[in-house]
Amino acid sequence: MDRSPVPLSPGVPAPPSVPFPTVAVVGLGTMGTGLCEVLARAGREVVGIDVSDAAARACAAALERATDRAVARGRLTEGARAGVLARLRTFPDLRAAADADLVIEVVPESYELKERVIAELDGIVRPGAVLATGTNALSVTRLAASSARPERVLGLHFFTPVQAMRLVEVVSSVLTEPAAVAQVTALVRELGKEPVAVGDRPGFIADGLLFGYLNQAAAMYESRYATREDIDAAMKLGCGLPMGPLELLDLIGVDTARTVLEAMYAASQDRLHAPAPVLGQLAAAGLTGRKAGRGFYAYEAPGSGTAVPDAAPAAAPRGVPPRPVGEIGVAGSGTMAGGIAEVCARAGYAVTLAARGTAKAAAAKARIAASLDRSVARGRLGAADRDAALARISAAGALDALGGAGLVVEAVAEDLAVKRQLFAALDAVARPGAVLATTTSSLPVIACATATSRPEDVVGMHFFNPAQVMKLVEVVRTVRTADDAHATVREVCGRLGKHAVECGDRAGFIVNALLFPYLNNAVKMVQEHYASPDDIDAAMKLGGGYPMGPFELLDVVGLDVSLAIERVLHREFRDPGLAPAPLLEHLVAAGCLGRKTGRGFREYATAAR
Repeated sequence: MDRSPVPLSPGVPAPPSVPFPTVAVVGLGTMGTGLCEVLARAGREVVGIDVSDAAARACAAALERATDRAVARGRLTEGARAGVLARLRTFPDLRAAADADLVIEVVPESYELKERVIAELDGIVRPGAVLATGTNALSVTRLAASSARPERVLGLHFFTPVQAMRLVEVVSSVLTEPAAVAQVTALVRELGKEPVAVGDRPGFIADGLLFGYLNQAAAMYESRYATREDIDAAMKLGCGLPMGPLELLDLIGVDTARTVLEAMYAASQDRLHAPAPVLGQLAAAGLTGRKAGRGFYAYEAPGSGTAVPDAAPAAAPRGVPPRPVGEIGVAGSGTMAGGIAEVCARAGYAVTLAARGTAKAAAAKARIAASLDRSVARGRLGAADRDAALARISAAGALDALGGAGLVVEAVAEDLAVKRQLFAALDAVARPGAVLATTTSSLPVIACATATSRPEDVVGMHFFNPAQVMKLVEVVRTVRTADDAHATVREVCGRLGKHAVECGDRAGFIVNALLFPYLNNAVKMVQEHYASPDDIDAAMKLGGGYPMGPFELLDVVGLDVSLAIERVLHREFRDPGLAPAPLLEHLVAAGCLGRKTGRGFREYATAAR
């Protein structure tokens, strides 16, 4: 192909006043194909470039299918569809970008490849054209330095699927011309996306937080601390995430994730970013996730999102019969204790709630009655079922009332001394063979167990708040927990309608061990003046599909609670990367604890009561 300008397809072009009427996309994989669709539907003339004829054909076919669906759903007319299809042309050579106003490269994450593409484009595109790299891991500054026009090179990080994900990180280097950033930002907004301006560091905002979390999940799986299914279920049910971390690694690509982490580790030297060995092992074996048909999970076919059972699943352990449980005791009178008592009563168990004094016990039962009334008012519970559940709950002012329970669940303050004192008291009043469970979210279960004369009967049973709503329970067995005690808790979880995940007795269990380092790293980003809480929250909600941003969540959980959990994780694992961010410690010292005090990372009109 010669270097003469490429004749573009007929169609309805973008008005001359809009930014970048002609855009070239280099690399027609999943990301490039999505970009071509979004740009063509926004009225741009699109030049798709890929050395693979198969990739180019697949890109055009994908656009045909997408626009066909849009017509069928009444979102696009046949005439408009024809215009969209006409605006895309594909070519095998970079010289096709000669007349482009903007070139976006989304070739594989390799410095050598990206630098070669950018250098070659230098000799092809017009002087005023902007070159954008779609990297999510490599240094935009280094890539810009490979160009003869570094002031016109920037990062433009879209998220997959491009058609649906609203976040775009606009990445400037120290060399980038502000006018180029302004033009690109205007285009992003016109595409219906939310631009977030960020500086040049590996991972930027979203991936900078996301990939450390994914790496920890891979390491957790590799150490056999929990199964892949339990890790994924814990994060979906415990945090409301749209996908579990190992499912997400398979979607992103195990090899891609490892490349991102390598770049992050090279910059940070943080062990949390050092790729888990299992990522390298899977990548070396070609088990790169969905695109290969197998990664952490196996799939129906390469490119399929439907997981299938492994070819040779591990043999299930021989079942141990649970102990009989007719009555459940709950020690405590707070929100969690009341929620657990309500859930157990609604599942048909007789429940005894023991508080410190009859007044606290009566108040706890009154709160349960109010909660049941709200369920009736919302149509989630019948009046007769409400009355039956409330009748199953007995409130008592002393622990002696728990003597007949087959399972006793403590739900008192997250203080090891308080819990050990309670377990010593339960040891004296609970009947022989009763299972004793702690709801701790961060303290060692074995420390509670050794406060009793029967550590084999003690297990962790970590409910999530509100217990009436959240489906997850982390079932934690210690090195002393008996098989039948463990089986008892799992059976009770099933009857309660909860999803039980199993893990060992170490700080944070599954959810908090993955969640709180992510939150801590978000605080470090603000502390280092890399991004604002608003931008970080927007990035994780729009780019990661998170129901809440990290700073919204920190303010809800409580900064003091978050700091306490961070300290426990740091003390347990001795990893410098887990040390609480100084900014978090300063806010707690200043009494800025989040919504409950009216001020945390943000200010609130009134403190939560």
